[in-house]
Amino acid sequence: MKTILFITVSLFLCMPVFPQTKVVKGELTAFNKYSVANVEVRAKKAKTSVITDENGEFELACKEKDVLVIKSEVFAPLNARVSKNDQEFNLNLIFRDTPTNREIAIGMGHLTEDQLTYALTNLEFENNDYCNYTDVISLIQGKFAGVEVKNTESGSMGVFVRGPKSIEGSHEAIYEIDGMQVDDVSFVVPCDIKRIDILKDGAAAMYGSRGANGVVVIETKGVLY
Repeated sequence: MKTILFITVSLFLCMPVFPQTKVVKGELTAFNKYSVANVEVRAKKAKTSVITDENGEFELACKEKDVLVIKSEVFAPLNARVSKNDQEFNLNLIFRDTPTNREIAIGMGHLTEDQLTYALTNLEFENNDYCNYTDVISLIQGKFAGVEVKNTESGSMGVFVRGPKSIEGSHEAIYEIDGMQVDDVSFVVPCDIKRIDILKDGAAAMYGSRGANGVVVIETKGVLY
């Protein structure tokens, strides 16, 4: 009996442990407005793939800690990491505007001609992936090389553009939202941002001595003030 039990336990311990699989759903959009059809979404580790339907939606089996890879001739490549709690993805693609890409986008059924014409004329500032970020600090860190994000003396996350350069006081960057200086930008929702820039050197001189630390300038879509 002991021999049988030993063999059973040994076989169980020797069984390979396979990563858990999960099914995620999502939607691809362009210009933060239009659903994008007929684009491939691939799970890098699970090696599964699917094409978005006419509503830009997809459903895909993947592994935990997998990476969703979206590649298209007309949109910028996009990778999205799958965390343990992720069940649904809403991803906005950046359209790479050329005459050839316009023809391909319409011919492949990604967007209609009317949608693309309107978007290129009226939705210039929506052609970004800001909504793909969970918070504005992550957006800044992902978009601007050389920017450091770390805890400030108040305990919140702050942006440090050039290191300790100011004559006195905080070394944290200055924040300006829609022309108003604020102490913190963590309350800004990435989807509400129209444009974001980081000023330094001569461009930040108008902000005085603290401008030496850099200035984070955010223009929203008019929803904050």
